[in-house]
Amino acid sequence: MLPMMIGLGVIFVLFLAVAGWAIGIYNGLVRLRNQVKNAWAQIDVQLKRRHDLIPNLVETVKGYAGHEKSTLQGVTEARAKAVSAEGVGPQSAAEGELSAALGRLMVVVEQYPDLKANQNFLGLQEELTSTENKIGFSRQHYNDSVMTYNTRTQMFPANIIAGMFNFKQEEFFELSDEAERAVPKVSF
Repeated sequence: MLPMMIGLGVIFVLFLAVAGWAIGIYNGLVRLRNQVKNAWAQIDVQLKRRHDLIPNLVETVKGYAGHEKSTLQGVTEARAKAVSAEGVGPQSAAEGELSAALGRLMVVVEQYPDLKANQNFLGLQEELTSTENKIGFSRQHYNDSVMTYNTRTQMFPANIIAGMFNFKQEEFFELSDEAERAVPKVSF
């Protein structure tokens, strides 16, 4: 009777160890998935700020460069597409288009010295630059969180638990526009 009790005790302890191991892995995956969601929320906050600044910037430029309608309309349309984009892939593509449109707008601005000296424009440009920097840092943090999460869900033995509980791979926030990847050309 005693050997049977010891055997059952050993089996019970092994069961508890395996259950504790599985619970630990599951909880770790949940924590990493929530970090990815939080990192995406931080990007979303900065993108909202960017989207809110753009109409003011367009209106300010319109006062000085009203005949540049196609450029201003391009920025407005790209902003609308970015605001309505859902999900990492479509959001990334839409934000790339918006960045390109803003780049074209800044080229137009260079042609208007009075506009470049306007305090309202300078303030908006500074806020936009600050927001762009924050977006860059948020994207980096998001992609780091995605990499950590995806790596964990792919590694043994966590991949077993990830598969059992349907932990899916997350998508990176990548640049889709080749112009954004290009090295800026500097000439003196």
